[in-house]
Amino acid sequence: MRNDVFSALPELALIQDPALREKVVKVWIEALQTGGFTVGEMKEMPFTLLVDSVGSTFLGHVRSVSRMCMAMADVLTSSYGARMPINRDVLLAGALLADVGKMIEFEKRDDGTLRKGHRGDMLRHPFSGVAMAFKHGLPFEVMHIIAVHSKEGDFVRRSPEAIIYHHAANADFDLAR
Repeated sequence: MRNDVFSALPELALIQDPALREKVVKVWIEALQTGGFTVGEMKEMPFTLLVDSVGSTFLGHVRSVSRMCMAMADVLTSSYGARMPINRDVLLAGALLADVGKMIEFEKRDDGTLRKGHRGDMLRHPFSGVAMAFKHGLPFEVMHIIAVHSKEGDFVRRSPEAIIYHHAANADFDLAR
């Protein structure tokens, strides 16, 4: 499954720290196994259940937002230099994992369609994503991005990396619907 995850998420190769990269892969493997999904299904499923006929797949959303985050980091670094320090590895790991908890939040029905399952009713994807990231020893800075990327983060101070992710993900969501 490791090779399937790498194939589906080529942005993993942009994480410079090999130990961090491997932890991100391990979280994805656990999420897929726990949720009962395959990488192939991730390529077909919608990235949200909040909108009918969303214009992007789950995997397309994860990859698009990850690439937007890197582009935003490049522009901010070019514009502000050392005044705007951005940890690209933290940003990319957080971007790749922000929605990983949806593999647990979503549930397949017998007819193959998706719904929000009992696990998702009890814990939204930011919480289950942080739990898996913690279990695999990801840095708190990465867990912060996962934790605050959605409405749960509206009442806390987001790190620069979390701000970048939040805006990239919202732009992708707004444009896809």
